[in-house]
Amino acid sequence: MKLNARQVETAKPSDKDYKLPDGNGLFLLVKSNGAKYWRYRYTFAGKEKLLAIGVYPAVSLATARLKRDEARQNVAAGVDPVKAKNYGVAALAAKSITFREMAEEWHAFKSPRWSTGYAADILEAFKKDIYPAVGALAVIDIEPVMMLKALRKIEARGATEKAAKTRRWCGEVFRYAVATGRAKYNPVSELNSAMEGHEGESFPFLTAAEIPDFLTAVENYGGSSLPKLGVQIMMLGGLRTHELRHSQWEWVDFDNRLWEFPATVMKMDRPHLVPLSDQLIILLRDLQKLTGRFANMFPGRNDPSSVMSAGTINRMIHAIGYKDRVVGHGFRHTFSTILNDEGFNSDWVELQIAHVDKNRIRGTYNHALYLEGRRNMVQWYADYIDGLRLIW
Repeated sequence: MKLNARQVETAKPSDKDYKLPDGNGLFLLVKSNGAKYWRYRYTFAGKEKLLAIGVYPAVSLATARLKRDEARQNVAAGVDPVKAKNYGVAALAAKSITFREMAEEWHAFKSPRWSTGYAADILEAFKKDIYPAVGALAVIDIEPVMMLKALRKIEARGATEKAAKTRRWCGEVFRYAVATGRAKYNPVSELNSAMEGHEGESFPFLTAAEIPDFLTAVENYGGSSLPKLGVQIMMLGGLRTHELRHSQWEWVDFDNRLWEFPATVMKMDRPHLVPLSDQLIILLRDLQKLTGRFANMFPGRNDPSSVMSAGTINRMIHAIGYKDRVVGHGFRHTFSTILNDEGFNSDWVELQIAHVDKNRIRGTYNHALYLEGRRNMVQWYADYIDGLRLIW
């Protein structure tokens, strides 16, 4: 039950300190000496924490609630309210945190969601190439050219993929610093054009910034509904075009929210499970209204016993103006990049797109072990894509 102003005002001291809860983590701590303190209890990065909001009556009940709501918004945005209070933008001059300190704080915050190997890879890259260059410098003093110099040294060794990953990780550190009030901007954000880049992926793909316009173009497509639905399903499921085209309705378990592909249709010749987000279920139900009477989810136009032709998806992409800008297979790259950038367990991402690293993914046991984590991951991704859809 929420407090009222009268209860706060008349709360009397007792032999021991006690608390008067107001809801959503806010409570009034009444000390045995009569002093009254507002406190907000919350969970951040899996740990329970306490924020000191102020002393009554200098801070009223209404003001305490406003400060609690602000703290809750920080938690939702991934910002620790205690650090936001201590290291606000106004305190930048007083707190010159180094890049190494900032990186290790970011790493500690994000690593509970990563695999051990992925977390170790990031620290190894920082210790080997970034800390020697800028680790001792204050985050607020680091300029783009300083980061470019460090990253180009990695490229000079021929490790272009490592350079690209390290640039992305450094960018995440600076974005975290900006969000928590320890930096004013991200000096890594514009470095892509000044680096060689890595060309390991040969398929054109969309960046997050390009997705809203692409989704609008898909929605406005006036042709067949099958490729239109197919593109959206591929985007959210991380599927290959071949897997999508050869799918059969008996593989979809709506009750258990699973799509199970047999080994015969998979590139790696092993069964594959795709957990279904709310949005994927809606798309599949829409598709079922069109093709549910057939065995094939994407039947051929002239022969339902066959499957949709290999070029159908890409022809639709060309028709909406995205020729040479993206192909069906490119959605997997977008899927992987966004989820890895967000810090999801890399094993989950690799399993979702059916990339099997024999040294890290050990067959059916881990396949099932990671399923619940992947359920949360695909739901986050579907919600993220919906959020991009609403940008314009």
